[in-house]
Amino acid sequence: MRLPSLPRPSYAQKLSLVATVPLIAAVAAIAFLVAHQSRALAEREIRALEVQLIEAKKAELRNYVTQARNGFYFIYGNAAPDDQQARDQVAQILSAMIYGEDGFFFVYDYDGNVLVSPRQTDRINRNWSGQTDSEGTPITDEIIRLARSGAGYHSYLWPKPSTGEEARMISYVTSFPSWRWAVGTGVYIDDVLASVASARADVEDRVQQTFVYISVIALAALLLVFFTGMGLNIRERRLADVKLKKLTQRVLDAQEEERGRVARELHDGISQILVGVRYALDTARRRIDKDQASAAEPLARGISSLGEAISEVRRISRDLRPGVLDDLGLGPAIRTLTEEFSARTGIDTVFETVVFRNRLDPEAKIALYRIAQEALTNIERHAQATRVNVDLRGHKRGATLRISDNGRGMTNDDGNATGGMGLRNMQERIEQLDGFFLVSTGRNGHGTVIEASVPLTHLLPPETDTRQPEKAPV
Repeated sequence: MRLPSLPRPSYAQKLSLVATVPLIAAVAAIAFLVAHQSRALAEREIRALEVQLIEAKKAELRNYVTQARNGFYFIYGNAAPDDQQARDQVAQILSAMIYGEDGFFFVYDYDGNVLVSPRQTDRINRNWSGQTDSEGTPITDEIIRLARSGAGYHSYLWPKPSTGEEARMISYVTSFPSWRWAVGTGVYIDDVLASVASARADVEDRVQQTFVYISVIALAALLLVFFTGMGLNIRERRLADVKLKKLTQRVLDAQEEERGRVARELHDGISQILVGVRYALDTARRRIDKDQASAAEPLARGISSLGEAISEVRRISRDLRPGVLDDLGLGPAIRTLTEEFSARTGIDTVFETVVFRNRLDPEAKIALYRIAQEALTNIERHAQATRVNVDLRGHKRGATLRISDNGRGMTNDDGNATGGMGLRNMQERIEQLDGFFLVSTGRNGHGTVIEASVPLTHLLPPETDTRQPEKAPV
């Protein structure tokens, strides 16, 4: 089963892709960078805010503990290590120090027993060594370690007394070393975490809004590129249609001109010769009918005229497509053309060429030959010249044909060619070969110089041509 071939994109579609794909890639890269930078900047600010709020909470905790310690330090400072009455008095004071909905003081001894816990009395006089929160963070052992080291902060999950739900708490612990007590209090930071989460959500919303704005701008740019491309495409198509119509008209005009030239050649040359042949044969027939001996004379004239007609047919055929161009090459073909031109017009014509090893491809050969043919025709009709120089040579950049005359010229004061279709045809032939064409005024402001060059790409290597070397292989 043969799969259907996929449609190939048109030139306009390719142009649109070339214009839109980099734009889409650039917009996507910009959006990614903007989002990344925005998130990174916002994250730094949010972390700074979180640290600031938590430090404020820590300062508040430390202030609570310091005030509480100052409140009963006169008792602790004057009591002996085994003064149980002083211990009970301090524990009673700490049990009464509750604040807010969830604030309280706690006391552990260094063995892990809870001595004070006013909001969770079921924990009192029980050992909680090894206790961890739901995330596996040690609680009791870490509080005792901080107390043994002097003081410190500890963060862990702990049930809120007001709701019973687990929340993040930061505790500040200090030590009563003579009594082997770890005394501290904690504050919940769920409000801080909620503020941080709200800030992150706000940042994400803003990033998404930025994506929306960038997408709208990108869509507008794409639509602008699309409609601009469509407008340019429509304009270029209209210009191409106009140029195509002009080119078609010029091709038709060239065809009609060539037909007219061939018709004139046939009418002015072969037709008149054939009329003369008919007249001679008719005269010879009448004389033969009368048995006159002079019938041989008109027959001889008729035979001679037929020979002229044959030569004229060959000349017209050679003008249409010279066989010597295919058989011997461009150099001999242009040499024959210049010799016939000089013999026909009486204009002194000099042809020079430089032999080079490479050969021209068929397109370059016929283009340079037609340019030489058209140039010589223009000189014959319009230049009023008495001398023509034709130079054909190869060089490192390709091959160049140069034709100059000493006639009245073909350019205006601005140096632009004033010729008609002939010069345009020459220029278009060279442009099709990516060559160079120039029409200029000769020395001292007299005459015309035509230069046509074809690039090196139209020269074939020697091994491409299997024919024998020519005398002037161009």
